[in-house]
Amino acid sequence: MRVHLDAGICQGHNRCYALAPAVFDVDEYGQAVQRIDDELPSELEARARLAAANCPEYAITLTD
Repeated sequence: MRVHLDAGICQGHNRCYALAPAVFDVDEYGQAVQRIDDELPSELEARARLAAANCPEYAITLTD
C-alpha cells in the first residue's frame, strides 16, 4: 500500500498525525506531511486507513 497526501487541500486539522504519527508529521506551519513516500510497512496499513477515513478534506489517498 502507498499513501499520498494532497497538501493543496489539507487544512491542518492534523487528525492524520494524531492517528498515524509513524506515517504523518506536521510541518512548522501546522500542515500535515507524509513521512513515508515508498510502500508502507504492513504494520502501518491499518493506521493509514484510519487516518484517511478521518480526514475532513479527504486529502489522503491510499493505493494498493
